[in-house]
Amino acid sequence: MTSETKLFPPAGNKAALEAGDVLTPRFGPDGTIACVTVDADSGQVLMVAYMSAESLALTIQTGEGWYWSRSRNELWHKGATSGNVQKVVELLTDCDQDALVLRVRVDGTGATCHTGQLSCFYRHAPIGQKAAEGPVRLEHIGGDRLFDPVKVYGHGH
Repeated sequence: MTSETKLFPPAGNKAALEAGDVLTPRFGPDGTIACVTVDADSGQVLMVAYMSAESLALTIQTGEGWYWSRSRNELWHKGATSGNVQKVVELLTDCDQDALVLRVRVDGTGATCHTGQLSCFYRHAPIGQKAAEGPVRLEHIGGDRLFDPVKVYGHGH
């Protein structure tokens, strides 16, 4: 990963961090920052991923969603394989600049999840279950898949 100090200045004092006009993201010990990605029109949460300094800089530069894949340990241009590229409408940072929100519109089928679902959040755990009494049940709420992941990514994805 590229060092964040080469791409973004260090955070200043609390006042500069919270009210300043310069992006000074506070990356974690692993060099990443959490990013919640939402649909620019509906507000639906599409995914949560992490950005490195390099992927954040590329996102700002290109206007498309770039992330750091912690599982693959590599830079990741969302939609490069599937065609479901995220076009950034707005990038937000929180008060202490240690988390991001991307508001996007998705090209292609509109699916964000590698499973073919619109959102990575396609299941919910009904409230009221008692975890101490057995496994908490999940229910599918995502609708139909928008693409077949085997056709897009091949077997084993």
